[in-house]
Amino acid sequence: MPPAFTDDDLAHLRRCVDLAREALEAGDEPFGSVLVGPDGQVRFADRNRVAGGDATQHPEFAIARWAAGEMTPEERAASTVYTSGEHCPMCSAAHAWVGLGPIVYASSSAQLSEWRAELGAPPAPVRPIPITEVAPALRVAGPVPPLDDEVRALQRRHLGM
Repeated sequence: MPPAFTDDDLAHLRRCVDLAREALEAGDEPFGSVLVGPDGQVRFADRNRVAGGDATQHPEFAIARWAAGEMTPEERAASTVYTSGEHCPMCSAAHAWVGLGPIVYASSSAQLSEWRAELGAPPAPVRPIPITEVAPALRVAGPVPPLDDEVRALQRRHLGM
């Protein structure tokens, strides 16, 4: 049985999908993420910024960097990262190394791979490894219908299909 998502979880995921849409409208890949502190307040939010040529400019990676410099280890562990798409291996590793808490994602890496294949797009340059295979101790939840369908529509637009 899938985990129950709270209204707050869904609101944070909605913001992630909105950030992904903003990224797409700015000519970037559609991904967005939000860091929520232990007090339930949004501490950091960003979207993909890879269009400039730096393929490491993922919002999940930006969150890890920001949290490492701005939060105590205890705050990081008690925080949750919400994201429109499951972390790539680079972002999963950064998340684990920094010691952030749970991850909740609207759509999974497996879904993204399926969508790319369905649309005839080439595979991503990095294998879509589930977060828990990169960082087994991390707690994760997702995908979250119907937000995953919205992410699929954004990916379809991005890939020009």
